[in-house]
Amino acid sequence: METEKVSIGQRSSANRGLVLIPISLAVAIAALILFAWLFDEVLHSGTEHFDLWIRFGVHAHASPALTKFFRAVTNWGSWMVLLPSTLFITVILAWNKRYGEMRLLLITMGGALVLDNVLKLLVHRPRPTPFFAAKPLTYSFPSGHSLISFCFYGLLAGLLTMHLKKRGWRAVVWVLAAVLIGLIGLSRIYLGVHWPSDVLAGYAAATVWMGAVRMFVLPRIVKT
Repeated sequence: METEKVSIGQRSSANRGLVLIPISLAVAIAALILFAWLFDEVLHSGTEHFDLWIRFGVHAHASPALTKFFRAVTNWGSWMVLLPSTLFITVILAWNKRYGEMRLLLITMGGALVLDNVLKLLVHRPRPTPFFAAKPLTYSFPSGHSLISFCFYGLLAGLLTMHLKKRGWRAVVWVLAAVLIGLIGLSRIYLGVHWPSDVLAGYAAATVWMGAVRMFVLPRIVKT
């Protein structure tokens, strides 16, 4: 009986995910339009005024305490943290025989990695001069930290809320994920290693990819 309740609960959560697919598709289309616009503007230096205004506006509020805080926060969006975290969660999911969620995680993160690198090589945008960090060797557009953290923490929040019954706890999980994703993006601007438009483009690209995953991958995993 208990097993049946768990099974029904999981099926209910999966069904909620399927119902949200049209909404996700609409959001993904809007994000795609935003990304395409940013892509074109960056190629033609159309975001220069916006980038400088935000960049120096954020820098004007710099302090030693904030610098220490954002140096710590930015690590949560790096592959040095997210790669072992992805592998660890993959092992946990496999151990518990949750193979559908394991495949979903691997497809999401693998696609995010490919997407980030392909877009960087397409645009070849130089990095700004950093304020509080060493200049990364990779190209600037889009922000990989923003893209990857959006996919990882967004998916992690989705997986967790599938197994939470109370709406209050689900809301807490989503708020925490959104705050962390937002802080990681802000940390890239604060430290000066990305232009603000890079961060926006990272979020937009991640939204498109997550929408594609929900649209084409999630239904197949639910069926299995």
